[in-house]
Amino acid sequence: MSIWRIKPVSAFEADMKKSDLKRVLTKWGLTSLGIGAIIGGGIFTLTGIAAHDFAGPALALSFVIAGIGCLFASLCYAEFASVLPVEGSAYAYAYGTVGEIFAWFIGWNLILEYMMGATTVAVAWSGYFVKLLHLFHIDFPIWLCNDMATATAKYAELGQAAPAFAFNLPAFLITWLVTAILVKGIKEAASTNNIIVIIKIAVVLFVIIAGAFFIDTANWTPFIPDEVHTTVDGKDTVTFGFGGVLTAATIVFFAYIGFDAVSTQAGEAINPKKDVPFAIVMSLVICTVLYILVSLVLTGMVPYHKLDLAAPVASAFDGVGIKWAVFLITIAATAGLTSVMLVMMLGQTRIFLGMAKDGLLPFKMFGALHPTFKTPFRSTILVGGIISLVAALTPISRVSEMCSMGTLLAFSMVCVAVMILRYKKPELERPYKTPAVYLVGSLGVAFNLFLMYFVRPETWVAFLIWGTIGILVYFIYSKNHSKLNAPQQ
Repeated sequence: MSIWRIKPVSAFEADMKKSDLKRVLTKWGLTSLGIGAIIGGGIFTLTGIAAHDFAGPALALSFVIAGIGCLFASLCYAEFASVLPVEGSAYAYAYGTVGEIFAWFIGWNLILEYMMGATTVAVAWSGYFVKLLHLFHIDFPIWLCNDMATATAKYAELGQAAPAFAFNLPAFLITWLVTAILVKGIKEAASTNNIIVIIKIAVVLFVIIAGAFFIDTANWTPFIPDEVHTTVDGKDTVTFGFGGVLTAATIVFFAYIGFDAVSTQAGEAINPKKDVPFAIVMSLVICTVLYILVSLVLTGMVPYHKLDLAAPVASAFDGVGIKWAVFLITIAATAGLTSVMLVMMLGQTRIFLGMAKDGLLPFKMFGALHPTFKTPFRSTILVGGIISLVAALTPISRVSEMCSMGTLLAFSMVCVAVMILRYKKPELERPYKTPAVYLVGSLGVAFNLFLMYFVRPETWVAFLIWGTIGILVYFIYSKNHSKLNAPQQ
């Protein structure tokens, strides 16, 4: 009954043999899921904030720093995925190495990551979809595409009275559309994602190639603007200079969240021990290169201080007179956010599935598979219902940090756990080995803790409250229902 008990590797292997999930994903299908999760709102929105307020043309350097930090974690993820190719991601890895209480805490925070991430993306998708319709002279009423607080603020700006009711209908509907795709099956979800990924990459390549013809190298000078100190609410904030570059790296880190979602699909991979590690690293490398090139093009097309905070890519093309490209970019952003949401919700339900199989969550709700589609349909519908209502009724602001907190903790624990497993179980077969594991793992932990240091105090408070609730759930329910209490069953 120890909270430090570890799930044996043999138990993971038994789970893999008993799994009813359909193994249909190839290594490139998995890579596509990774790209689908990574390239989304980050590249279309965060680039503007990071360049305009913190890094200037050195935004490319911020992407390099964030990418290297994520690479440390991805290499550790890859080794674990080759040893324990099961759904559950960092939760499963911690359960097999560090202990049940750590595994639960990571799983609890992955729930936060995916839930907050998918909710944020649903609201962002609604905003881009409304913009897209506006380009075709179709306008939603403000009260039908915003929550009550946001709608009230927008009516106030127009000098009008607050509406009696407000509901973000586009966010609500896109959540249920994604939910329906996920209930139908992993093959359909992967096929939908593949189509969207092709559209996204095509538009990103268009931005890079077409934008390159309008680069004015004078806009890159100085590459790192002089450091500026400002005081906001009594706190000293560093903008620009190398400190600004580091701050921008913490912002664009959110744009990288998603490669870990690949590891949640191991139970549906055809050859998980080889294909999952390949997809984790490959999706991260491809997206890092694209991010760096896009950031160089955007800051070269227009002065960084003229980039629009909400739609920097579209504003850059608008600024050089290519107004028709705004249509293409808005369509790509809308499609891109759809695939991010799809993969986040997919990862969410697979985390639930892994925890339910271990007895830490009720199996009937979170682990039961649909008799025809072989998907965890009940948890998928539950997740879809919660996300749709929260996205439709709640004002979402600055939640990317809250989403990142769960991710940063998971990344840190994976880096620690892979070193522990290498020390305790050197005899295990490892189709993929993390190079210089103790150096890479230590650097991964240091980098993620460094980013957590820069998170706002309010986010830390919310994170600690969520964690406290999770610990209570563990001791009230999960510890007593864990299958490790009766491993012979």
